[in-house]
Amino acid sequence: VQLQASGGGLVQAGDSLRLSCAASGNILSVRAMGWYRQTPGKERELVADITKDGDTNYAEFAKGRSTISRDNAKNTVSLQMNSLKPEDTAVYYCNAWAYHNLLGRTDFWGQGTLVTVSS
Repeated sequence: VQLQASGGGLVQAGDSLRLSCAASGNILSVRAMGWYRQTPGKERELVADITKDGDTNYAEFAKGRSTISRDNAKNTVSLQMNSLKPEDTAVYYCNAWAYHNLLGRTDFWGQGTLVTVSS
């Protein structure tokens, strides 16, 4: 599975931003897609993800400010982030994961896109 992310950039606190990610390859095995973020010295953390059936999961810091959506026909996932804060500054990674009975969960990652929120 290959993931191509787009969006990101420099915004001001309070602004909104939309990240998009397109999946290609063996997408039939993908169970869910989502977004993670990482700052220097910290572990990568989930922002939000969404299953093929549309079930969503948000990190506490993202609830109420973010909306994740998925277009199964286009194999894309988007993350709308509102009311951005300086602490949202991070590299955001698109993620997709597949599950196989023998291999278990396999994660795939996009190239990462930098979001910088200025105060």
